[in-house]
Amino acid sequence: MSANPGGNAVKAQCLPFRQIPHTTRLFTDFLAYSPGIQPFYPHSPYIKEWIKEQASVLKYDSARREKVSLILERQNASWNASRETLKNIERLRDGAAAIVTGQQVGLFGGPMFAVYKALGAVKLAEEVTAAEVDAVPIFWLATSDHDLSEVNHVSVLGPDGALRTLTTASHGVAGAPVSEVRLGDEIRSVVDEAATLLGDSEVSQFLREAYQPGESLGTAFARFFARLFASRGVILLDASDPELHRLAAPIYRAAIERASELNSALLARGETLEKAEYHQQVKVTPSSVLLFTLHHGARTPIHRQANGSGQATDSEFVIGGETGTEKISGAELLNRIDERPEDFSPNVLLRPVVQDYLLPTLAYTGGAAEAAYFAQAGVVYEMLLQQVTPIVPRFSATIVEPKIQRWLHQYEISVPDAFCDTAALRQKLASRALPEGVQAAFDSAQLSVQTSLGQVRKSLEALDSTLVGASQTAESKIGYQLDRLRQLASAAELRRSEVIGRHAQAMSEALYPEGALQERGIAGIYFLARHGMELLQTIYDAMHTDCHDHQILEL
Repeated sequence: MSANPGGNAVKAQCLPFRQIPHTTRLFTDFLAYSPGIQPFYPHSPYIKEWIKEQASVLKYDSARREKVSLILERQNASWNASRETLKNIERLRDGAAAIVTGQQVGLFGGPMFAVYKALGAVKLAEEVTAAEVDAVPIFWLATSDHDLSEVNHVSVLGPDGALRTLTTASHGVAGAPVSEVRLGDEIRSVVDEAATLLGDSEVSQFLREAYQPGESLGTAFARFFARLFASRGVILLDASDPELHRLAAPIYRAAIERASELNSALLARGETLEKAEYHQQVKVTPSSVLLFTLHHGARTPIHRQANGSGQATDSEFVIGGETGTEKISGAELLNRIDERPEDFSPNVLLRPVVQDYLLPTLAYTGGAAEAAYFAQAGVVYEMLLQQVTPIVPRFSATIVEPKIQRWLHQYEISVPDAFCDTAALRQKLASRALPEGVQAAFDSAQLSVQTSLGQVRKSLEALDSTLVGASQTAESKIGYQLDRLRQLASAAELRRSEVIGRHAQAMSEALYPEGALQERGIAGIYFLARHGMELLQTIYDAMHTDCHDHQILEL
């Protein structure tokens, strides 16, 4: 147990990702840095192993540094950035490297892992600086994304432990970048609802200040995070800024001019990944292009047009979406990029390259999906930047509040036991809650079967060794029937006790909401409102950059 003066006491336990449902082999092999994964990641996930070497080869244009620093200064000042953040922008201007992370601009700051990302970038930047490589934390706001349904809601736990979803009805043109979605007057009632659920807290006040009519989802998120991380100097970057797009125009041009070459490299990388029995996070087709453009206000993909023989070319392109399609020559597309680069934005495989063209990125810290993107995007990095930015796994955790801890102890189960659907968890709790006599009878029967059949097996080995297999099969069948009978008894207990059902529902929503890790399903505002802003320090203290397991944090 560790404690913070005036803060939250916390007990941390490590849970390897291989024990978490749905974790991909690609990610677990990356964490272990297995030999088979190394062709896809030039650097190990352990930053201390390569940080000074990487710093020595980092390339970044000094004129671009000055321009980006000015943009960041303007952006962050508009969000009432703290003195610490403005000082970090000065450090960046003076030559500091960047530890970068980023996320979609989810309502009210999004899920808890967005908080972990920001804090993790701070932790890495401070450790790198302590190792004599000056670095600052930068949070990339993915405001060019256009999937409004992914960011217009967030979930918190209500006073009764039930999951409540808060949603804004604010919207713009279908498919428009979220930077174009302006919050309407209805956001006031959503903030009121959040404040009612969260109670009178500092976080509730931050929400009221940040989420005002007229703000976009991006600027409101930035204002909120500027308050949350004021003392930690997190630099926020709004990717939708027209000046940043203008600086990124050379990468946009290269995505068109070298579309065929990039496409071939990505297809080859995909085949190599699949031969190594790893998945491709992004499906690449022969006509794929790494850019989107605005088409009737909607963010719309660009594809290469097939010629008469069915082969995609670099001379003709198609802009297509729900609003219709437009055929356009490569030359005209390049002219549009030159004239209005703000109408273009990178897809997920080009975005990290744009990000690290604009920033002196020493390392990016992200989760399993982002690590999978990097396995594919490495070839794009090599072609366009001649260097591949290392990715460091972000901090990942499940917070276990005292009431949930009591129930875990009561039913003698662990947090991983709750990583299942609610019905399965109800069954587990019911089996632990069987009357003592019934439970003892099952345990006694199971032990008796194992003992008795063990003796039979030994006797059969002496009589005829070919019968040993039959005895093992018999033991398995009897064991199956006993387990089946125990399940029936548990079901009967479950029907008899409504309390077990309520406990299972509450535990499931607190630890594994809607079949996903807590950090993805519950908003950061819930935990910060409930446990106070000092929780940020508690989490920060629990972070260890050389440990990439999932953390169980018992408050």
